Amino acid sequence: MTDAIWAHMGAFINLLIEGRLYAQIFGILMILIMMYAERSTPEKIPLWTFVFMALPILGTLAYLMIGQTFYAEHTFKIKGVSDKALAKAEKFDEYLIESDITTLDEDTTKVIKAIKSVGGSVYSNNNDIQLFTDGNDFFENMFEDIRNAKHFIHLEYFILRNDQLGNELMELITEKAHEGLDVRLVIDYLGIKQKELMEPIHEFRAAGGKFTTFHRMATVLLSPKKNNRNHRKLTIIDGDIAYCGGYNIGDEYLGKGEFGNWRDSGVRIRGGGCIPINIRFLKDWNYAYRKSTENIDMEKMFRKSMFTPYGEERMQLVSGGPDIAWKNPVRLQYLEMIRVAKRKIWIHTPYLIPNDSLVDGLLLAAASGVDVRIIIPDRPDHYFVYWNNLYFANKLMEGGVRVYHYNNGFVHSKTVVVDDFFCSVGSANMDDRSLVHNFESNAMIYSERIAKEMTEAFEKDLEFCTEYSCEEYKKRTPMMKLKISISKMFKTLS
Repeated sequence: MTDAIWAHMGAFINLLIEGRLYAQIFGILMILIMMYAERSTPEKIPLWTFVFMALPILGTLAYLMIGQTFYAEHTFKIKGVSDKALAKAEKFDEYLIESDITTLDEDTTKVIKAIKSVGGSVYSNNNDIQLFTDGNDFFENMFEDIRNAKHFIHLEYFILRNDQLGNELMELITEKAHEGLDVRLVIDYLGIKQKELMEPIHEFRAAGGKFTTFHRMATVLLSPKKNNRNHRKLTIIDGDIAYCGGYNIGDEYLGKGEFGNWRDSGVRIRGGGCIPINIRFLKDWNYAYRKSTENIDMEKMFRKSMFTPYGEERMQLVSGGPDIAWKNPVRLQYLEMIRVAKRKIWIHTPYLIPNDSLVDGLLLAAASGVDVRIIIPDRPDHYFVYWNNLYFANKLMEGGVRVYHYNNGFVHSKTVVVDDFFCSVGSANMDDRSLVHNFESNAMIYSERIAKEMTEAFEKDLEFCTEYSCEEYKKRTPMMKLKISISKMFKTLS
């Protein structure tokens, strides 16, 4: 009897050993596959190698669900097809004035052409642009423009809260739908609690409004698309007014959340620059709505009256996402802005986790005498992000970049101003979440006036900042060192 028990135990142990061996072989195979598939993002390989070796089966499932990015080109092929279906809208590009490019200085001309070549929109020079750095002013103006809308309203946001601001927006666009306007709202699936907003959404649809989420529940639960969030924040009203920036729809963006004061940025655009923004919305809507009965009236969307010059500000729209075959246009926009800088680069970003090319660009700029300054939050809203912020801040500070912690609430603004002329205001942070995984949009603005306003806002923010230093970073406790080490492993997923 004893011999039989020992025999069974020995067989069981052998099975465990063999199973472990097979699992390790499986893990090694997955590592080799990943090294080939993810060769464009080698920084991901060490993390997933550790996961595969420690938990081969579970690690593989986790990688397929949230880790992989090589699928994107094929996964979003449908989106590319729907984008081509709207290509006829691009014929309206001819109304966007590009003739004065030849009168601009060489650097500006190169930047405009480079951004267009890597996936940015056509350039327009007939815009009136207003900068907002306070959410109350931003939404007061946007809601007033919505009230005055005559033809259509398009909204595309990452987050819509079930709170005072969110409900005010839903009531407003429901009223405009009742008036017979074409009103469309698309929200990222992870950015809306549909059960809480079920009644307002039902009333909106009953009034004739159209609502959809970017992706569906099944997509979020069963597909790696959950890693590809629509992070854009766009509003288009009648085709000749547009809003772009970092503000989502919720009370915290008015400074009423747990962080208190909320420092963000957005722009109101009136002029030809609205056309590419509306085209961007329609492409995303066509993908997200997915109803064959939808027939967009292109004549309504692009009336000739939209092309009236409203000002002299110059701009392009820069959008990026996993559906674009090119290297991400937003990352290339940031690189081009760094490249052209001669005097200063001032940046707001809540998430400072740049890839090697951006790190090298900023360090090279600082080494050449450019005044490079970055404002980041002094508190976390995402665990891994905060500790990665400190690591990359130190890495940049060692090369002469000056980094500041914002102490007056939370800084969510995503802006870059270069040499008092080149400006970027939009939704894209300086991290892989924005520059690899997410769908993002920035307004690239060429304006001394806007640059002056952004510079003044930056200087005002510095009054509420504490400059960080390498010496302070060196004083981190053993627990802080551990948190930073762990966070670095997950920086591509933050």
